[in-house]
Amino acid sequence: MEPGKKTEPNKRLTILGATGSIGQNCLNVVSRLPQHFSVAALSTHTQVEKLLGDTAKFKPRMVAITGTEPDAEQRQQLKAHGVEIFCGPSALTDLAEHSDYDLLVNAIVGAAGFVPTYRALKRGRDVALANKETLVIGGAHIMAEAEKQQAAILPVDSEHSAIFQCLFGEEPKSVEQLILTASGGPFRQTRAEQFSKITVEQALKHPNWSMGKKISIDSATMMNKGLEIIEARWLFKIAADRIKVVIHPQSIIHSMVLFCDGSIKAQMGLPDMRIPIQLALGFPQRLPATFSRLDVASLQELTFEEPDRRKFPCLDLAYKAVARAGNAPAVLNGANEAAVDLFLNRKINFDQIPVLIDKALKTIDYHAGPGIDDLLQSDKAARRLVCQAVS
Repeated sequence: MEPGKKTEPNKRLTILGATGSIGQNCLNVVSRLPQHFSVAALSTHTQVEKLLGDTAKFKPRMVAITGTEPDAEQRQQLKAHGVEIFCGPSALTDLAEHSDYDLLVNAIVGAAGFVPTYRALKRGRDVALANKETLVIGGAHIMAEAEKQQAAILPVDSEHSAIFQCLFGEEPKSVEQLILTASGGPFRQTRAEQFSKITVEQALKHPNWSMGKKISIDSATMMNKGLEIIEARWLFKIAADRIKVVIHPQSIIHSMVLFCDGSIKAQMGLPDMRIPIQLALGFPQRLPATFSRLDVASLQELTFEEPDRRKFPCLDLAYKAVARAGNAPAVLNGANEAAVDLFLNRKINFDQIPVLIDKALKTIDYHAGPGIDDLLQSDKAARRLVCQAVS
């Protein structure tokens, strides 16, 4: 991973997914450190009213609205602030290509984040990445472009931020294994026989983190951890078979690195996404913050266990996809997004999600060396197959 550029006063940010959970936490960080950061552009999918409030507060020059059309009054309010408006499916790419920024914060969910990240890197802009699907779909292309343009990809996910911090000052050849921690989600202690009866409401109740719907379901199936394995493989240039997942229900240790001498480094902290967000925004500086501190003396236990792969087959599906490489991870991701959407809309049972993903991986044509268009077509083909299998 290339080192980030030095933090300057008022580093200009373009924030994709500004009205979501990560985006709102990012804006909270910006509001606490106005001497370091300003906002160049914001995007939302459908939460236009929230975007209007953030526009009035942070004064971006551009906004993107991807999932709806703003009405006449909303357009007038945005124009009153001197804001240029982009709408429709290409709006995120428009922001990445045309807004004036130093760092792109990609906080949207899903495959829609891939192309904007690629376009930002082609401009030589650093990216703070919370959109793990970017590297899942096309990690080889993304990392090659970042290296070519000497642009940094700074991890925002708490697990990858933890590994990033554990690797400070270490030689890559000294790394033996990356250890991703997982809370286990809401069904860690639920019997597999009950999975067919799991409701949407139950699956959305994460025990430790407040997240959007799609990520919450991914956490419940443990596909979130599968996607993180693939993301880590590219971010840290390490084979997936050297990336281990362990269940850590307390979510205090965010991930670890095992070194060749047997030492293990772990990064600890409260489950507060503002901490890894601020690190990514300010890197290479570690900026001061008034966030709550972890009281180590109050910790009664930190426990770890192996994940139950019979209950959570999405983990093995991710390992298989990254081992096969080519377009397989793109198929995995597209099928998962479609299956999760079907579950959220109550059209399939919870335990059908991995079944549909497996079907897509076995059915969609394999490409060993796909270009970007091939990857996008594989994503679409996987979605179609999943939806057709249900209908």
